[in-house]
Amino acid sequence: MSDRAPHISIVIPVYNEASIVASAAAELCEGLDARGLDYEVIFAENGSKDSTPQILETMAQKNPRLRWFHSDRPNYGAALKQGILEARGELVFCDEIDLCDLSFYDAALPLLEKQGVDMVVGSKAARGASDQRPLIRRVATRAHNGLLRVALGFRGTDTHGLKAFRREKLLPVIRKCVVDMDVFASEFVIRAWREGLDVVEIPIQLHEKRKPSIHLFRRVPNVLKNVARLVYVIRIRGE
Repeated sequence: MSDRAPHISIVIPVYNEASIVASAAAELCEGLDARGLDYEVIFAENGSKDSTPQILETMAQKNPRLRWFHSDRPNYGAALKQGILEARGELVFCDEIDLCDLSFYDAALPLLEKQGVDMVVGSKAARGASDQRPLIRRVATRAHNGLLRVALGFRGTDTHGLKAFRREKLLPVIRKCVVDMDVFASEFVIRAWREGLDVVEIPIQLHEKRKPSIHLFRRVPNVLKNVARLVYVIRIRGE
């Protein structure tokens, strides 16, 4: 790995992704290289039981732009947070291994570099978005975001998934976040809104490369617990 910090850091949590991680990473890097971007990709591997770690190590040895770290417990939020804290780029993109949508980079980079916004959120529910996931998952996304609006005063349409931001502006927000798992991504975006940062949503075209690695309904108890914790910390304690 070069000692020189890249312009862009891309953080991708991965869990049991042996079937697609190599091909998705190759496609992403090919697109980034074709655009002449200066970047690093950080794979935040957490709790995988398949050959994902071995594949990541082989990839990192072959491509100096790629690096990865391991966490023992499957925890999307904790892995994403650690990856952001380890990022070295001026701009940070949070991507998903089953998406790696280069059109989001094309849309977000001018907003960050030319218009000076602090954070760009790729929304599955904004006007103009195309969400090709199964109906139950689309309904769950809208229910979750509705809960965030009622419980925490969230003003946007989506919090989970693709996002890009200025690292130095958002690091103080990251360090305030208190929850993990899936709700970390929501807390991050909500706190950015509440801090008065310049947050812009853009619609995305969502076409996943594989089925979810974790069953939707297994997430519900942790989501409700972490949202309740956020209500207590933000609404009651004012933190």
